[in-house]
Amino acid sequence: MGRIQFSHNYAEIISIENLLEAWKEFKRGKTKKEGVQIFQIRLMEHILALHRDLRNRTYRHGPYKHFRISNPKPRDIHKASVRDRLLHHALYRQLYPFFDCTFIADSYSCRVGKGTHRAMNRFRAFAYKVSRNHTRKCFVLKCDIRKFFANIDHTILFSILSAYIPDVDILNLLQNIVGSFNTNAEVKSSVLAPTTPSRRRDTPPWAGGDEDKKGLPLGNLTSQLLVNIYMNEFDQFVKHKLKVKYYIRYADDFVILLSDKAELERLLPLIGQFLCERLKLSLHPDKVFIKTFASGVDFLGWVHFPNHRVLRTSTKRRMFQRLQGEPSDETVVSYVGLLSHGNARMLQKTVEESYS
Repeated sequence: MGRIQFSHNYAEIISIENLLEAWKEFKRGKTKKEGVQIFQIRLMEHILALHRDLRNRTYRHGPYKHFRISNPKPRDIHKASVRDRLLHHALYRQLYPFFDCTFIADSYSCRVGKGTHRAMNRFRAFAYKVSRNHTRKCFVLKCDIRKFFANIDHTILFSILSAYIPDVDILNLLQNIVGSFNTNAEVKSSVLAPTTPSRRRDTPPWAGGDEDKKGLPLGNLTSQLLVNIYMNEFDQFVKHKLKVKYYIRYADDFVILLSDKAELERLLPLIGQFLCERLKLSLHPDKVFIKTFASGVDFLGWVHFPNHRVLRTSTKRRMFQRLQGEPSDETVVSYVGLLSHGNARMLQKTVEESYS
């Protein structure tokens, strides 16, 4: 049985109306940024120029500015220009509603109405069901994918996208964006130049030339959607081939809950094999474990127990590092909100009294 098809066409995505709506969404919370202000001054001129390049198929994604962050862990961020990020939003606002409907219910990363708190609550609900309200053992298989964003294979990604999107112009545009970044290309400065070659319109985006290209930039809005599309192949495998009922995934972290430890041990090599053969991904060898729920399971920044959850030590350490000096009101409020989702009343009180 074939997959459902994306019904919007290239003209709808690149339309001036869609670009203008995308600009409204993109600029929220960014109106004080210099690049956004410069773009806004000559907004229609920039919109029309972008539309013209897209219509004439002469658009080429620009270079990235590279910088590193250390919270919550060291990451390389690649930031595109305002013009390119506007296009990312234009694509996202058309593609996301379609692809979101293809995802499983228990995929929680970068989806409207989902998020970490819902994932944690779902995890707790699953644990109650498997343990029959803590009357029998519940075992948890916890896995993490090694260098997730950096190892997304471009050829495999476009073989997946082409099964859903019949419009070659949309695929070529996505290839233009995805191909502008390649973790296998050596980065010699703080600016990563685009790596997309010129391509004939009638050449499938996944056909030849991209065999060694990998990686999606963490800074792109489109990357968040594309990794979910990529990992949806794995989600469907777990749910429909392995027939796993109690499964949750948040980005590159996922858990499976069962009352039978031996069954989890049987599933683990099948999971590793599928990730390797189908998606060219691998499990992080130091972040795979099977343990009982009662002993405490580290998932999404919290350690979960049958009747409570406590903040992970490393998360607590980062929180106090960020709160040193004169933290902004927004930072304090965000941490107070975070702490309200677990058994951390004393920590919450400390943050409120010390930094508010």
